[in-house]
Amino acid sequence: MLRKFLAGTALTLVCLLGATASAAATPGDHPKLDRKLNDRAAKGGSSTSRVIVMLKPGFDASADYKKVGGKLGRRLNLINGQVVELANNQLRKLADSPAVERIHWDRPTGGEMNRAAVTVGARAVQEEMGYDGAGVGVAVIDSGITSWHDDLTYNGTNSKVRVIGGQRVAKFVDFVNGRTTPYDDNGHGTHVAGIIAGNGYDTRGARAGIAPAAHLVSLKVLDDHGGGCISNVIAALDWVVQNKATYNVRVVNLSVGARVTESYNTDPLTLAAKRVVDAGVVVVTAAGNLGRNAAGYVQYGAITAPGNAPWVLTVGAYSHMGTVTRVDDVMAAYSSHGPTAVDYDSKPDVVAPGTGIVSLAAQGSLMYTTKAAYLLNGSVPTAYKPYLSLTGTSMASPIVAGTAALMIQANPKLTPNLVKAIIEYTAQNYGYDALTQGAGFLNTRGAVQLARFYATARAGQVIPSQRPWSKTILWGNRRLTGGVIKPNGSAWATSTVWGSGLTVTGQNIVWGTDAGDFYNIVWGTSLLDADNIVWGTMSSVLGENIVWGTMRDGDNIVWGTLGGGFDNIVWGTMCAGADCENIVWGTSTLMDFANIVWGTQLDVANIVWGTSGDAENIVWGTSSEADNITWGCSGEETPLFDDPDMPSVFDGTTFDSLFPPEIAPETVVTDPGASIMTTTTTTTTTVIGATTGLIGGVL
Repeated sequence: MLRKFLAGTALTLVCLLGATASAAATPGDHPKLDRKLNDRAAKGGSSTSRVIVMLKPGFDASADYKKVGGKLGRRLNLINGQVVELANNQLRKLADSPAVERIHWDRPTGGEMNRAAVTVGARAVQEEMGYDGAGVGVAVIDSGITSWHDDLTYNGTNSKVRVIGGQRVAKFVDFVNGRTTPYDDNGHGTHVAGIIAGNGYDTRGARAGIAPAAHLVSLKVLDDHGGGCISNVIAALDWVVQNKATYNVRVVNLSVGARVTESYNTDPLTLAAKRVVDAGVVVVTAAGNLGRNAAGYVQYGAITAPGNAPWVLTVGAYSHMGTVTRVDDVMAAYSSHGPTAVDYDSKPDVVAPGTGIVSLAAQGSLMYTTKAAYLLNGSVPTAYKPYLSLTGTSMASPIVAGTAALMIQANPKLTPNLVKAIIEYTAQNYGYDALTQGAGFLNTRGAVQLARFYATARAGQVIPSQRPWSKTILWGNRRLTGGVIKPNGSAWATSTVWGSGLTVTGQNIVWGTDAGDFYNIVWGTSLLDADNIVWGTMSSVLGENIVWGTMRDGDNIVWGTLGGGFDNIVWGTMCAGADCENIVWGTSTLMDFANIVWGTQLDVANIVWGTSGDAENIVWGTSSEADNITWGCSGEETPLFDDPDMPSVFDGTTFDSLFPPEIAPETVVTDPGASIMTTTTTTTTTVIGATTGLIGGVL
């Protein structure tokens, strides 16, 4: 593929900004300071920086903060960190302290239904399967939540549903202004919350969210303009870990994103997200709205943090095109593509509807006053327009978060890894490359169906399956296909890091059982006992490696569409012996100008990520040292409006028409020697055992 690519494509040089990739350290840099802070320390002066100081275990740096004149902010217990504001000419002095592990720039972060609920199958789950998220807590880390909305009420009798002051908001914590009663001066958080758990009261149920009986925990980290700092997000994640049991928080939604400046193995934001996942809570985050550059061409590599981390569930966006059918669904142009900056990992994990999503409006908020054209009435009389149409991956992420809540209601024993695996496995492949669609387009009904099966399965039952399911899991940069998920496999343990080659105890990773691309496999003891079977045939096909090459040292990384398209990018430092540090080669064809987003050759901060038309467009970095940069919705997609008067009574045939019928049962044959279920078809099944194929899932 590489030879074909080089022969048929004109190459355009694009250089890499050091702040967003693993560049070689500049002579004189302090090893404990990140790139941004080293730049500021070199310039010196009395200008200040807000930083996150990560301490070594058991050490205290209180005296050091005083010596450098530091102004203390909040304590970040989750990562053993402290927010400090100090002069740039004191950065190196503080970094010299033996108590300091590393110092990071406290970089800025910002914010990124009817048809959506029907097209992903959530309405079918609610009406046919009886799941509505009752008893499951979802933490929304965003701009807050309105003090009252009719769609956040609850009139049912389920004792598991938590209602405080008439609203399903079990707790509100303000990390921006310290207020104690719910409010949302921006409007973004309320919209996101409604996608997850709105009940559609003001439309007689028509605009209900994905899990309309789930209770919410609103953690405000963004100000009235939708901006904030990662330290507030980290503090909110810390709060979740400390209080998850009290409020039964099983899912966190982060429709916010920050610029990727370092590896997810050292970034305090991604490490904080890992602590939450390690605590058994699913973290769902938006991929970002940087799918195209300022010229309107496709660009790869713009996943935002913490969505760049393998342990979170990263969601891109597609458009339902204003219909409830799935046949016309297409990827949204604004949705960010993988791979991730610095670590070069495959992302997103899955995509969900994100264009023209109608949800709750927060009366009096900034969005309510500035987006009057997108406000919508309900179907019952109200004093104000209660709904708002927005577009972005910020709207796609809560659809997946709501799906996770439904899955956990159906099967409370699910781990974060297993939730992610089931969502990927049941997604629908629309033919886009994995760095665009991940495992595919979200299928809420299929995900809940499989989650419930694993909670109740008995020997002899047919494993639920439908032909459009991707039957794919993106494990790190590997694509696992053609098997059956084993719910007690070591891959799904809370202690296992997604994408790892071995468990924490050094054992082989087990995902499931290799059953080939077959349907209606019968669940039985031979499947459950297949402890030594490693599912996957990746080693036999180069194309199964989504991002291949020497992935960790940055040399000769290659990725793109495997079908011979023009979105190929070649990344490497190998250019005939020249000093090619941080060089990225991208295609430049008349058919598809695929671009990479990471910077310029000069060490400046004037890189633009996104389009340049209006205030809704994303701009990261300026030529000045003004670091109050945020990102939001793309604005390039025309919002779609749904009919508030459409019937609220669900027709069970609606969802069935979205997917072809299941395949008729095939003859099932048990292979006792391999403990694998196969079928009598002409398709060849590769049996992966202890001495063949991929051993232990080592990447």
